[in-house]
Amino acid sequence: MPLTVEVVTAERVVRVEQGVDVLVAPGSEGQLAILPHHAALMTTLDAGELIIRRASQEDSFVVSGGFMEVNKDRVTILADASEAAEEIDIARAEAARARAEERLRRVREQNARDVDIARAAAALQRSLLRLRVANRRRQRPGPPRV
Repeated sequence: MPLTVEVVTAERVVRVEQGVDVLVAPGSEGQLAILPHHAALMTTLDAGELIIRRASQEDSFVVSGGFMEVNKDRVTILADASEAAEEIDIARAEAARARAEERLRRVREQNARDVDIARAAAALQRSLLRLRVANRRRQRPGPPRV
């Protein structure tokens, strides 16, 4: 019996997929592959790429942390934030990357005290992750998702 995967944020249900053969998730201790009949599990997720595979189709999502529960053949992802690879606006992600890099450059070159370094570094990581997932999705051959 294949998996049913539900990806949810506080704002919306991002995706519900049935017939999933394998789910690859960015667990806090490393990547996790969840197959049908997996043992019950609850774990935290790090920011990373969530991959859902069915037969010859693969869908990618960005998650920025959260929780995952596996119960029988149902997987629920409660993500802090998530978006499907095809929803990512590359121009917006590039602009966010440039802003974060500029903030960090100011800290290095001018010793700017008005910049929250941790926030700028996190913004840079988020934008780079979004760009990596979006670009990987666009390079992958295959029919578009309907």
